[in-house]
Amino acid sequence: MEKCSWALQSPQMQDYHDKRWGRACHDERLLFEYLVLEMMQAGLSWAIVLKKQAGFREAFDDFDVQKIATYNEEKIAALCQNPSIIRNRMKIQAVVANARAYLALQATFGSFDAYIWSFTNSQVIHHQWHNEEEIPSQDALSQKISKDMKKRGFRFVGPTIIYSYLQAIGVINDHVLLCPCYKEIVSASQVK
Repeated sequence: MEKCSWALQSPQMQDYHDKRWGRACHDERLLFEYLVLEMMQAGLSWAIVLKKQAGFREAFDDFDVQKIATYNEEKIAALCQNPSIIRNRMKIQAVVANARAYLALQATFGSFDAYIWSFTNSQVIHHQWHNEEEIPSQDALSQKISKDMKKRGFRFVGPTIIYSYLQAIGVINDHVLLCPCYKEIVSASQVK
């Protein structure tokens, strides 16, 4: 059995691949954390984001969306000086804006989980890729969700970021067919 090749880059990447990537996530805090990390990755490598994940958790109050929604310019300026995170002012401002939009979505749908999984009727999409070169950077679903989220006030949520997000939270199973995780996720999604 062969793993997805990107998992072999480092022990940290392998751990992320084996234990988290593509596993159905329904936890509100984790859904927000993954959204922040995916948007922070824009233009960078996932390895950089993973190395800074602990720094992000500390800097962003363990991804407490209620706290983040109250951040002011002084807090944003302090975050822009924090070397343990990616110090891009536009992305940090987007995190705060997205926390506010996230809370609004929770109020409308009861939870962000209900919102994001509604696009697939709570079903995991199992692609059947033979190799990683087949995997797209976006699709019609990520375009639809991106458009809807932007209308609701989210920023840094283009279709490519949303596609990566859907992979990360397990809405889309994009492990290659020979990867042992592929079958594990298929089996887990059939047990309800």
